[in-house]
Amino acid sequence: MNAEIQVSCRNIWKVFGADPKGFLARHDGNPPPAAFAEEGYIGAVRNMSFDVLAGEILIIMGLSGSGKSTIIRCITRLNDPTAGSITFEGRDILTATEKELIEIRRHKMGMVFQSFGLLPHRTVMSNVAFPLEVQGIERSERERRAQEMIDLVGLSGREAYFPRELSGGQQQRVGIARSLAVEPEVWFLDEPFSALDPLIRAEMQDEFLRLQRMLKKTIVFITHDFEEATKLADRIGIMKDGQLVQMATPEDMVLNPANAYVAEFTKNAPRDRIVSAGAIMQGLEGDEAATLDLSKAVTRDVKIGEIAALVLTSEAPVPVVDGTGRPVGRIDRDRMIRALYVDGRA
Repeated sequence: MNAEIQVSCRNIWKVFGADPKGFLARHDGNPPPAAFAEEGYIGAVRNMSFDVLAGEILIIMGLSGSGKSTIIRCITRLNDPTAGSITFEGRDILTATEKELIEIRRHKMGMVFQSFGLLPHRTVMSNVAFPLEVQGIERSERERRAQEMIDLVGLSGREAYFPRELSGGQQQRVGIARSLAVEPEVWFLDEPFSALDPLIRAEMQDEFLRLQRMLKKTIVFITHDFEEATKLADRIGIMKDGQLVQMATPEDMVLNPANAYVAEFTKNAPRDRIVSAGAIMQGLEGDEAATLDLSKAVTRDVKIGEIAALVLTSEAPVPVVDGTGRPVGRIDRDRMIRALYVDGRA
C-alpha cells in the first residue's frame, strides 16, 4: 500500500507501577513477561510498532485488557507512553508542550468514545458547536460549521433537541458530528458503537462507511468485535497482553492468521464477504486461457459470496480476469467449497 504515513508508533511501552521507567531500564528496555508479575508492574502496551496510513481505516482490536484502548490514549497523549516514539504528520508528538498538545487536539484530532459524553444542558446544535466555541470561533461561523455536520450525520431538524430527547443512535451521531466539526486530520474512535443495540449498531456502521466515502479521513478505530472490524477496516491489528500479534488486511488475516489466537478470532468471520476471487483462484498454465469460457469471467477483486452460485453450478472452472479483462486464473467447485466452508485456504 503506497500511502503517506500520518501516524508512526515505534517501540511503544506503557507500563503501570511504582517506577515504570526504572523497571524498563533494569531490564534493558525489554522486560520478560514473568518480570511484570514478579515486580508488581502491568505492561498495558509492550514494544508496539505500527504506522497509520493517510486515508485508511485502521482497526485495533482485542479482548478486554489487551491494551487496545491504552495505545489510542498513548497516540493522543491522554496517557504518555513510558518509552518509544510517536510521530504525528512527521512531528515527534512526545516533545510537544502542553499548549502545543492542546492545539493539536483542538485542530488536528477528532475523538469519539463509547460513552457519548454529550453535555446534557446543551442542545444538539450547541453540543456540536462546543469544540469550535472552545477554539474561540465566532458564533455565526461555529453554528454554520455545526449545521453542516448535523446535516452530514442525518440529524437535520433536531438542532434544538436536548440529549435526553434523542435515541442512543442519535446521541452517537451527535458525538460523531461534534468530533468532525473541528475538521480533524486523524479521527480516533474507541468502541463508539458497543453501547448500541444490534440493529442501531449495524445502522451506525453503514453510516460510518458513508461518511468515510465522503470525507476520506484517516481513522484509528478500536473494537472487540471481529465482524465489525472486517466490515469497516482497511487493515486490522489484533492485540493480546499488550502486544501486537498481527496487522493485516481482513482478507489476509482470515486466510493467513499469524497464530492460533488470531485464528480463533477469525474462525466465524463472514468469509463470503471478505475473501476475494483473486485470493483463492488457481493460476493458469501454458495456453490454458484459450480453453476458458470468458463469458462467465469474474474480476479478481469480487468477493466470493457474489460468485459462489456461479462457480458451484458451473461444470467448468470459472475464469478470473484482471482489470483489463486478461485471464489470470480460474476457480473450480472444489476451491470454492474449501474457501467457503473449511478454512478458507486455497
